[in-house]
Amino acid sequence: MPLSSLLDFWKRDPDTAPNLSAWQTIPPRPAQTHPFPTGLPAPLSQALLASGIHSLYSHQFEAWTATRHKQNIILSTGTASGKTLAYNLPVLTELIANPNSRALYLFPTKALAQDQFSSLQSLLSSLRLPNPAIYDGDTPSAARPSIRKTARLVLTNPDMLHTGILPHHTNWLEFFANLKFVVIDEAHTYRGVFGSHVANVIRRLKRVAKFYGSAPQFILASATIGNPKELAERLVEQPVTWIDNDGSARGPRHFLLYNPPIVDASLGLRKSSLLEGVRLARDLINSDVQTVVFARSRRSVEIILSYLQGELTPDSSIETPLIPYESLPHPRSLVRGYRSGYLPAQRREIEKGLRDGAIKTVVATNALELGIDIGGLGAAILVGYPGTVASARQQAGRAGRGLESAVSVLVASASPIDQFLARHPEYFFERSPEHALVNPDHLLILLEHLRCAMFELPFQTGDVFGAISSQTIEEYLNFLVENHEAHFSEEKYFWMADAYPAANISLRSASPQSFVLQTVADDKARVIGIVDGESAVWMTHPGAIYLHEAQSYFVEELNLEEHTVRLKPFLSDYYTEPLRQTKVDVLAISETHETQSAVRNTKTWGELKITTQVTGFRKRRWHTHENLGEEPLDLPPSELQTTGYWLTLSEKTIARLRDLGAWSNDPNDYGPGWDKIRERVRGRDKFTCQVCGVVESGRQHDVHHKVPFRAFTSRDEANQLENLTTLCPSCHHKVEQNVRMRSGLAGLAYVLGNLAPLFLMCDSADLGTHIEPVENKTFGMPTVVLYDSIPAGIGFSQKLFELHDELFARALELVGACACADGCPSCVGPGGENGYGGKQEALEILKVFARSSD
Repeated sequence: MPLSSLLDFWKRDPDTAPNLSAWQTIPPRPAQTHPFPTGLPAPLSQALLASGIHSLYSHQFEAWTATRHKQNIILSTGTASGKTLAYNLPVLTELIANPNSRALYLFPTKALAQDQFSSLQSLLSSLRLPNPAIYDGDTPSAARPSIRKTARLVLTNPDMLHTGILPHHTNWLEFFANLKFVVIDEAHTYRGVFGSHVANVIRRLKRVAKFYGSAPQFILASATIGNPKELAERLVEQPVTWIDNDGSARGPRHFLLYNPPIVDASLGLRKSSLLEGVRLARDLINSDVQTVVFARSRRSVEIILSYLQGELTPDSSIETPLIPYESLPHPRSLVRGYRSGYLPAQRREIEKGLRDGAIKTVVATNALELGIDIGGLGAAILVGYPGTVASARQQAGRAGRGLESAVSVLVASASPIDQFLARHPEYFFERSPEHALVNPDHLLILLEHLRCAMFELPFQTGDVFGAISSQTIEEYLNFLVENHEAHFSEEKYFWMADAYPAANISLRSASPQSFVLQTVADDKARVIGIVDGESAVWMTHPGAIYLHEAQSYFVEELNLEEHTVRLKPFLSDYYTEPLRQTKVDVLAISETHETQSAVRNTKTWGELKITTQVTGFRKRRWHTHENLGEEPLDLPPSELQTTGYWLTLSEKTIARLRDLGAWSNDPNDYGPGWDKIRERVRGRDKFTCQVCGVVESGRQHDVHHKVPFRAFTSRDEANQLENLTTLCPSCHHKVEQNVRMRSGLAGLAYVLGNLAPLFLMCDSADLGTHIEPVENKTFGMPTVVLYDSIPAGIGFSQKLFELHDELFARALELVGACACADGCPSCVGPGGENGYGGKQEALEILKVFARSSD
């Protein structure tokens, strides 16, 4: 069955059609071409003609022209639009014209460098140029000296440039002295902490190149994001020309947003996105459409793969209505997985099978999202929103290379972002709302790279570092002198510590101290990885279940002094969640505004101190998420100085919410006879906890409302003896966690914290949320706080402050449109396993803020 027939079937299928929240068809687009430019060397023209390329796309020609005028450029065009050729042409022209010239290609992953190496190798061979060389952690030691001395085009990644090339630049003298081009591919991946580190690595690269007398030109390539030019100029700190007029040809493209049907309207529960993705993938397999299925995690990849290979049998609701799947020949050979953890040889085999058609379906993590060549596929299924619109577009762009028709389907999960996008498909077809944020001047990151830069070359008085003034740099260098890490002599700053700084600095974390993960295998101690210092206490506390490479480990010891974690392999039927207490203090206010003078709510951003203590952990059973109990921990608090964005409600707003019956943060007033009622209940229950049987000793037991007090319109009804029971403090705490009233303020924090990453191009883990539900010393009135979970902040909070109006407008749309009765995972969060949500309260608060933004 051809793709067109399957699309027609989906439009009629009662199990599919009602759940398609959007179906956008993008018409075919003819190519905008230009003849080869006159300056293109004859051997290069001949090589292009031999490979079937007879002209350039308009954006390729524009890139050629700009680079010939010595401009730095960033290409931001669609997937498979020929960005690689656009940056190869000026680089290869330079290598042909000048036998001494060198070029450096930076890719975010080793796999992508390997993929580009294969295509470059054949092209350079036809041009009679020396082979390109990969220089990364997998490069054999014996091959490295020759590469350093003779390679003219080196492919590497930022991590290797940081630890393996720049600190040893004296071995690369010829290379740096003749470095003409630096290509930075997949530039949109360099954001947040990673991007801030990479920007400093580029500062060091330019500094070393200048020392050897060169000033390389930069060419960047990126997926479509909201600020490609700004990002490029932050990364290389030079003017950059932005090229985004995509001249490549494109066949018709169908983009479908599929929202699994609701199975429990009151709770807002939907069918599993994973199982619905399997059902749609089976339709595509049966129709002989080559397909990639993207999953959010390695675990999900393996589960989907098991279903598609026939090893697992889901319920009948996902059986394909087409030919029986089991009748397909050799499903194992047709359907393969692709993720980190697979050996390089396996990956190359799968990539080749996709290119030559031997493999019909691949189930992958985002390891296959970047520009690895897998040929033209007919369909892409995204099981869950991948986190950013740029990633969604990259994954969807894997379908339909060339002029053939193709389809991409985003199967929405229950998360607020997924549900928001299911109702707003325009986010995929208009310019991306996301901004890739970097902060190269982040103090902790900057100091780490100043150490590395000083190890590489001494600083002279008056030197700058990137765009940072010499005066500021001197202040930081003097701090390192005082810290006995540097020595100042004859107007120069020298590195003096024995340690090799780059080796201990991860580009993926802002935390200056990492913990080593140790286990025992075959009676030998083995290091399996590291975890950053900020995460160690909550990820690897004693008793935690830690997952690494799909293996479960039990944390036996967290050594805070030696920065080690001792693990043992553990087959677990549960996972753990840390229980944390958080205190927020305001250190400085950067900017504050009233959102409306009549109501006087305020939005603010500034510097915060977040004090967090892990007080225990909860065990939950896999799949069912059943609460198996809690255990206490005695760990020291940790402090995080960062930036935050917070919203403070005024007295007028709270009074209005009280009048509407939409404010549940006031203390409960149980009535004047409550003390006598408590005595009667405790006496009736023989002063014994009705859960664990513990008898009162010293402190009185608590009296608990079985149905929450706020669920009643009158306290007399709430305080009926049959609704009251005696509980010890420990059991009372557990029960309150299970059956709780979720305030509107907590619901507001939930929806804002889940929606914010849509506008920031960050992960949800990059942001923390906190609420102060009552009047307090820190903020005065009830407040919701969103803060950067990165020391000193990375700029997310300021951006949220600026995007306040749009963020609240989108949150109001999302919560208002959700079909649940009183809160669910898709809007303000569930009220608890047996609890009551705060949807109506959150909705009223959002309406107040939305009105104040008009």
